[in-house]
This record gives sequence, C-alpha cells and structure tokens, in this order.
Amino acid sequence: MSFINSIFNFLRFNRKNWKAVALCVFAATVFWFFNALNKNYTTNISLPLTFDYNQENYVAVRPLPEAIRINVTGVGWNLFRRSIGLKVSPLAIPLERPSEIRKIVGSTLPALLANQLDGYQVNFVLTDTLHLALEPKGKRWVSLQLDLPSILFRKGYVMSSDPKVVPDSIFVEGPWKLINNLAEPVSLKVAERDIDDDFSEDLEVGFLNSELVRRDPPTVHVSFNVDRLVEVKDSIDLKVQNMPKGVWPSIEGRLPVVFAIPEALLAHYHRDSVHAVIDLHGFERGEKKVLPYIEGLPPYSRIIKVDSVSVKF
Repeated sequence: MSFINSIFNFLRFNRKNWKAVALCVFAATVFWFFNALNKNYTTNISLPLTFDYNQENYVAVRPLPEAIRINVTGVGWNLFRRSIGLKVSPLAIPLERPSEIRKIVGSTLPALLANQLDGYQVNFVLTDTLHLALEPKGKRWVSLQLDLPSILFRKGYVMSSDPKVVPDSIFVEGPWKLINNLAEPVSLKVAERDIDDDFSEDLEVGFLNSELVRRDPPTVHVSFNVDRLVEVKDSIDLKVQNMPKGVWPSIEGRLPVVFAIPEALLAHYHRDSVHAVIDLHGFERGEKKVLPYIEGLPPYSRIIKVDSVSVKF
C-alpha cells in the first residue's frame, strides 16, 4: 500500500513529470500511427465516376451513376487521405457508342480501373451493374400558343384582346425521341387565378420531362387585355338559311336574347348588325326545335341566353 501511495504522491506533486509522461505518450502514439499507415490494408471504398462520351451529340435520359464501390488493397497513407475527404479524381469510363450501351457489368471493370488507381490494387468491383440511358440529341424549333381554356378569370371578367406571345417560337434541344414527339403548337399555361386586370407576365415554357430539354429562351412574354362583362338584353332579327323550296316554316321574325359584352366594346354593339341564324340544310318535313347561332356580336362577347326555335313544315 505504501508503494501505491508513493506513486500517487509522486504524480500529485511533481507536475513536470506529468508533462514528460504526456509527451512520451504523444510521441508513442504518433510513432505507432505513422508506422501503421505504412502498411497495406484491404477495404471497400466508394469512388466517383465520370463517363467519357461526346456530350455535344448525346444526352443522358436518366442520371448516370455517380459512384462505384470497389474492394482494394493499398497503403494506409492513401486510404487515410481518402477517408479524411481529400479530393479524389473520378474514374473515367469511355463510351464509344453511348446510345447502344444500356448496362456495364461490374466484373468487367477491374482491368480498366486498375490503370487509373495509382497506389491501389483493385481486387474486385462490389457494384454489380451500372445502368445507362443515353440518346442522340434532337434539335428543332417549336411554335407556342396560349392555352386559353386553362385561364381562370374572376367572375364577370373576360379576355378582350388577342393574346400576344413574344417570341412565338423557341429552339429546343434534348433526347431525340422526346424532341421528335413534341406536338405543336406547345401550350403555355397561366398559373394565376381570378384574373380581373390586363395581363403581362413572363411564362416558363414547360414540357413533360422538361428537365431533359434545353429551351432557348426558357421563358416568353405573354400579354392580353381583360375587361368587365356588361349584360345586354335585347331582341334581334332571325334569319333562315337553306330554306327548302316550296315550303314556308312558321318562324317568328325576332328573337329575345341576353348577351355579355366587354365594357370597352359596348360602343361596337349595334342591334341591326346582330342576327340569330338557323340553317335548314337537310331538314325533313315535320316539326323540330333548332338552336340558332348568333353572328355580328363584338369580339369576346358571350351569349348568356338564347331560346331554341320551333320549325314546322
């Protein structure tokens, strides 16, 4: 017991000895560490990948594999350098015919990778298969148009001018199949709802799988006027077209109707220039109700109510 006490007393009161002991431990640790790093070890590592192909003429339809798992034997220094996050050059896999290669079996890669891994011996590849999807690039111009039915106006408002799309066509580049199958014109959708004022915004040109398509330009400017609708009740002349010979149908001369006309275009509404028209082409004898169509209204007007006409002869 006295021996143990003497050791504690020695350590407690002689602080210089503490420093000497700490330095010895540190020196021994460093010596062991450096000695260990000079030995060879076998382990599994992940290395970044890159694929060497003509990127001007081919495009990846799906993301290419970014890393590969391999079993290697190497000096501890090299493995340590990689483990602490130092930059490692990616392994390059050449593709001579990119669109024809759909997969690369991992067991075929050691010979190729060995030439690129200085300081490592490649034992085997852990990654079973690399799946690729590359296609030739397609390029073309596509026309654009505004998807009018998708525009949501505030109740009682309507578009009151032809929409303008500037530019009205763009250049696209991407996978050949996707580019070749694009239907024209490409529709532009307005995301804004309850529109009640003139519209002037830049819209993105989107496609299904648009992340694969390069668009030039990616956005276009869309504008159109918006106006409040004003309800108009009136009665208008009824005209008959393609009247069968030798008959005279019983039809009244004027027809009550209800219109909704953009406020700015009310001055263009004239009762005498608006007509309800029914077409009796191919009509056989008997009685039939026919819904007339209206002609002569100002642009962007809407028909709220019009009665059908009873035709009999």
